[in-house]
Amino acid sequence: MKKEIDIVVIGAGPVGLFTVFEAGLLGLKCVLIDNLDKVGGQCAELYPEKPIYDIPGVPFQTAQEHVDALIEQIKPFDYEVFLEQRVDELLGVKKDDQEFWSVRTNMGNEFITKNVFIAAGAGSFEPRRPPNIDDPDKFKDKGVTYAVRSKSTYKDKNVFIFGGGDSALDWTIELSKIAKSINLVHRRDAFRGALHSEEQMRELVSKGKVNLLTPYVIEDIFGTSSVTSVSLKNFDTKEIETFDADELLFLFGLNKKLGPILEWDIELNSKKIKVNTENFETTRSGIFAVGDINDYPGKLDLILSGFHETTLAVQEAYKRINPGERVPFGYTTSNSKLQKKLGVLKD
Repeated sequence: MKKEIDIVVIGAGPVGLFTVFEAGLLGLKCVLIDNLDKVGGQCAELYPEKPIYDIPGVPFQTAQEHVDALIEQIKPFDYEVFLEQRVDELLGVKKDDQEFWSVRTNMGNEFITKNVFIAAGAGSFEPRRPPNIDDPDKFKDKGVTYAVRSKSTYKDKNVFIFGGGDSALDWTIELSKIAKSINLVHRRDAFRGALHSEEQMRELVSKGKVNLLTPYVIEDIFGTSSVTSVSLKNFDTKEIETFDADELLFLFGLNKKLGPILEWDIELNSKKIKVNTENFETTRSGIFAVGDINDYPGKLDLILSGFHETTLAVQEAYKRINPGERVPFGYTTSNSKLQKKLGVLKD
């Protein structure tokens, strides 16, 4: 299939979905391409039940609820989603003496566009496995997991959570409400997560609702058809202790792979794409990077930052499609045409 479209969005996570909304407000059409089998990116694939607290005006949402809300928000707009596909080629082409991009996928689809939005989060990813453990995946989904897909898995279980970042802290707090026991294991008594989350965790420790094991690292996993116990080594004394365990949750982060992006002649900073902060365009005209994939001074890997970035990038995309025209920006609260489009105002 070959078709022309206003914006091609590579990545169907929250920032990619919100791009459809901002584009729709300006009358622009998008296609979203993602190598996963569903929309939502890491939120849907890795931690659908993880609580999210930092979306303005929404005190609490799970990651999947956030994705579902974004899908509902873009229903009024015309867009297409192509799942289980990878963008293999990004080539400059000319059409009617104008510069376009040809975006080709591994499934033979080609999209001609003036605007490519790379909203690929961390790129392709896979969870980091525990070090020094031979084939931990032999117990995968039989007591070893790398993400929480259903909280019910951990109900009334002896749970060991490994990690020192936000995910480890958040799930320690959340699963302490339903697990038989929660043990947080980290190689040092210092954490990389939000201070508020760490304070909550330590309060649960003081109340006996969480067992904090520092400085410990995993030594071995035991079981036959499923996990039955785990041994831990004290990082300082080298003493090894064994504990009964039902579920081991490893939250060591992700191994990030940019894949074909490395071949697109876009300037990178480490494993992120360098952009300007005026419109979040890359070093190649018409290619934008929004969300966790990009890098600029002061960058924060927050969903709300990605929403800001793609809002400004869509404004530039409109100008590229309609050179010389003023961007028809208007507040949705005072624009009756937009309100009708969104279904807020009836004819």
